[in-house]
Amino acid sequence: MLTVLVVDDSALMRRRIADLLSEAGFRVETAATGEEALARLPVVDPDVVTLDVTMPGMDGLTCLARIMVEHPKPVVMVSALTGAGAEETLEALRLGAVEAVQKPAAGSIGRIGEELVETVRAAASSRPRRVRGLRERLRLARARIAGEDFVAPEGLPPAVASPAATAAAGGEGEGVVLVGVSTGGPSTLEDILPLLPAGFPWPVVVAQHMPAAFTATLARRLDELCALRVVEVERATVLAPGMVCIARGSADVELARRGGRLQAVCVPPSPDRPWHPNADRLVTSAMRLLQPDRLVGVLLTGMGNDGAAAMAELHARGGRTIAESEDSAVVFGMPQDLIRRGGAGVVLPSGRIAGQLTRWLMPAGRRAGID
Repeated sequence: MLTVLVVDDSALMRRRIADLLSEAGFRVETAATGEEALARLPVVDPDVVTLDVTMPGMDGLTCLARIMVEHPKPVVMVSALTGAGAEETLEALRLGAVEAVQKPAAGSIGRIGEELVETVRAAASSRPRRVRGLRERLRLARARIAGEDFVAPEGLPPAVASPAATAAAGGEGEGVVLVGVSTGGPSTLEDILPLLPAGFPWPVVVAQHMPAAFTATLARRLDELCALRVVEVERATVLAPGMVCIARGSADVELARRGGRLQAVCVPPSPDRPWHPNADRLVTSAMRLLQPDRLVGVLLTGMGNDGAAAMAELHARGGRTIAESEDSAVVFGMPQDLIRRGGAGVVLPSGRIAGQLTRWLMPAGRRAGID
């Protein structure tokens, strides 16, 4: 029987989450504060921790950082997913939390409760990530939330490159890199996107399974870390070299051609697909518009199999594909399914994917200092 440690300062919320998980077959222990959670962690030795984001005393971010340093466990953040709660929850995902789910409301919990149970069950089979520079990232989290100026950690590339510079470095003809990612995605994207150089010739479109409350913040933070310009697709967005488009959460994204220009377009979520933004739908739309050799599919960590079918088809047609390896994947489900289908052209840990993309798409003379 899997054991879950539920951490929340609200007695009502602890009981609600504990009852929900107990009914689903978990053994549940609880803690009312971050300090109590840290004290009970080595005693209970849970398979998963659910952690409130906003708590008095030791808050969720501080507690998470100490868990990841002292007793690494899969952690699911439980948040209101609005306002400052969304800001802090996204920071928690960057600090190593497996996933974030919405707090169950009073009365019937419906789909939210089902999602919580499903996420906790999947988290039990995930691998917690030891995040490099965790203490520094925690300091940055505090500065961002307090509204202080952001200073990027040493070793990261400078901020946005000019459109002229990126266009000048572009490859021959248009092409797009298509990324599908879910559980563990924010920290995994930080292993890849900041390492793409300013002259990267193809735009990148990312379908990260995530609620709408998160994706604007995710795009803004990646923009601070990347040499490429990172934007959220909240309306039709013309694709150009040197940019990364993050699909708006709780919707889907497709590629379209309007006025002769390739665009990423936000569309209502498909009711017959369980994950959104949906990677299969993104890749399928791209294959309708571009030849396979003008597309690269990258499938990263995540539960389920979204993106595997479409990227396997892309590979069969002659397109290039990358699956994240089990070595680095928080949850191996999505890339594993692509590998099982024979659709992975290359299997790499997340830290080597940017280098592979750069070698494929940039002429050797323009890769000085990158390889």
